[in-house]
Formats: sequence, C-alpha cells, structure tokens
Amino acid sequence: MMFTFLFRNIASDGFLFSDPQSPGDVSRDSKPGCVIAAPSFPADTPGIDEDYVFNWVRDGAITAMEVAKADLPTRPGGTVQTLNDYVQFADLCHSNAQPPLTKGHACFNIAGDARPWTEQNDGPALQTLTVLAAYDQLDLGTQKRAVDLVNANVAYLLGVYRDPTTNLWEEHSGYSFFARSAQLRCFEAVQASAVVGVDKPTGLRPAVDWLRQALADHWDGSKYVSMMADPGDGSQPSPQNPVVSGYDPNIDIVQAAVYGAVPVTDTRLLATAAQLRAQWEEGGIAFYPINKADKEQFGIGPLFGRYPGDVYDGDTAHPVLGGHPWALSTCNVAELHYSLAAAIRSSGTVPVDDLSGPFFAQSGIDASTAPAVAAAALTATGDAMMQAVVYHSDNLELSEQFDGSSGYERSVHNLTWSYAAYLSAVRARAGAV
Repeated sequence: MMFTFLFRNIASDGFLFSDPQSPGDVSRDSKPGCVIAAPSFPADTPGIDEDYVFNWVRDGAITAMEVAKADLPTRPGGTVQTLNDYVQFADLCHSNAQPPLTKGHACFNIAGDARPWTEQNDGPALQTLTVLAAYDQLDLGTQKRAVDLVNANVAYLLGVYRDPTTNLWEEHSGYSFFARSAQLRCFEAVQASAVVGVDKPTGLRPAVDWLRQALADHWDGSKYVSMMADPGDGSQPSPQNPVVSGYDPNIDIVQAAVYGAVPVTDTRLLATAAQLRAQWEEGGIAFYPINKADKEQFGIGPLFGRYPGDVYDGDTAHPVLGGHPWALSTCNVAELHYSLAAAIRSSGTVPVDDLSGPFFAQSGIDASTAPAVAAAALTATGDAMMQAVVYHSDNLELSEQFDGSSGYERSVHNLTWSYAAYLSAVRARAGAV
C-alpha cells in the first residue's frame, strides 16, 4: 500500500500532472520521470499555503531509490521504465540548471525547468547514489545518459564539497553535516563502482579523507551539530559556532546515517539520537503531548519532529513554535534502530560506551545485554515508532506532519518522502530480523 501511494506521485507518459500555477497549459504538464513532492497546493489543501507540485532533486532521488529497490516487473530486456524515465528527467533538469544557477540547484517545475530556489549540494550526491543503484535496470541508451550524469555530478561536487551550502531544511546556509555525509557516501560509491565509463578522478580519495574529518569536526562534546557557520575571517568553522540557536539536536543527523555515510554504530551519532528522542518526550524541551498519550494508551511511539526550535507546520503565514512530528523523521529514526540491530547481529557486539549508553537505555539495553537480546530490543523500539506512524495515518495515507497534540495529520497531504522513508525503514527491518 505504501509503495502504491509513493508510485502515484511519479509521472509517466500516460500519467500526467498539471501545473496548478498554470492550469490548462499543456506545455507545463509533467514530463515522464518527474517525482512531485506531494500533490498538495493551496487551492487543493485549505489552510496550507505551500505548493509542493514541484520536483526536488533530493526528494526525487530518495523516492527513485525505493523504486530501484522494489524489484518491479521489467520490460523486455530487463529494464524498468519508471527508472529510465527518472534518469532522463533528472538529466533534463541537470541540463536546465544554467548559470547563474549551479548544478546543485534543488528544485524544478514538473516540466523540468528550473524554478527560483536555492542551491543544495546534497542533491547531486543523493541523485548519483540512486542512478548507480538503478543502473542495471536501465536500457542501453539511458545507461549512457546515466554515466554522463554521474560523471557530471561528481565533477561538480569535487569543486564544491568544501564550501557552505543551503541545508536539508532549506532554511540556512553553512557547513552542513547532512550534505557532507551524503557527499562522502557518493564519493565512496563512485570509488567502488564497477559501472563502465564512470570516472574516478584523482581528487576522490583526498575528498573522502577530508569529508571524514569534516564530519568529525561537527562534534561539540555531547552531540553532532547540524550546521556550522562560516566565521568569515578565514578561520575554520567550529561546532561552537552553529548557524542558529535552537537548531540542535536536529533530526538531519540521523538522516545523515540513513541516507549518508555516517555508520549507525557511531556512538556520537547514537548520543545525538538519544537527545533527539528525549527532547520530544515528556519532560523534554520540545515535548509533544501526543507522545505521552500514545505511550500510555497503546505503548507506541514516540513520534519525531525536525528540531526543537521548529515553527513550520505547512502554513508559513502562521508559524507554530515547536513545530510538529513528521512521518519521515519518525521512520528515519526507526530505520536507525533496525540498521543498528542488523549490525549488532552481524558483529556480535553491542557498541555501548559512555556516549551511547543513554541511547541504548531507551530500549532497555546496557553493557551486560547479550547481542541477540539487544538486537531484538532495538527492533521492538523501531516497531513502536512505525506503529505510531500507521496509527496516526489516514488509512495509511501519510501527510508531511502529525499534530503534536491531537495526533491528526496536518500540513501537505500525501508527501512522497513520507512513503519513501517508511519503505526504506521496512527494508532495513528485514535485515534486522
């Protein structure tokens, strides 16, 4: 069901979207392979002033990854047309990102033209990872375009990976933990790729080493800082110089493990994840009452938001301090638990230390817990989070957010990334059990 809901937000040559800003103008209809963020726009969703009928590079890559992993029926020759369409549309958008825009331009209309938006250098990295994952399911002509797109993305990223960028939540510019993690995973995947024609520039190895150190530099002694500011004086940014207060702990640290290169066994990551959960449970600085109600009545949850100072609820004209839980955030944290359970089963070791102790304690695990028991407990913790997402869904349809007090869905409806995050977590759960 979740895959069906995701799949209906992908355009094909027989399934079109119309641009709500230009109704009736067929020249602005969707091109095959366009992944809309959600079929939600103000005239369709009263009380919400956001239009999500656009193709975000990041969202499209995360969505197409689930298509690549879904083992869909193939056409003659073993190809999946939806993935051919995705690569061709991604290449079209890449071509349309012309100066003064960069190849990190984040958002395009459904016909593939660039819209006024920000430059976000996690997008080309995630897109590259998805194209490589889909490569064997592409036809020969699209494989050639895929290789060219991968090489162009890598060449671009090698020129910008040391630079500030607009972050995952499109709110601030600085040195982004998430973007750096996505870039690192991209470069590592390109290094390991056996796809004929994929370039492996000499700058890849130094970039990998630099990004690993840069990620470590986000540690402030108790958590990973999401965004570090550029001091502007030529000195190095530091975690004691965050972009903005109230932005940490930020869920994009967990997403850096789900979509990027941060290992799920990194105890500094787990220390940050423990603080994320605590801030939204009873007694936390950004407590969601629904988490208390869910725990007491059903033993499910908790639901997770983005960061403690969030004010976005889908209606930018009426910000709500504290924000609300997001379906995708909750699924991403569940996936962290599942992936960690799989790693523990594989290694026979539970990475408990002074940093990760609070995280494991949230699942009833300590240094004396046997690995198999710890893995089962982590899986059960992830299951409770996923059950809360299902419980608060609208007959399995997922909006962007749940109300932090009532639990009812709010913000834009049928967010594609919500389904992709759910599906990704379920795949991780299979590895855990």
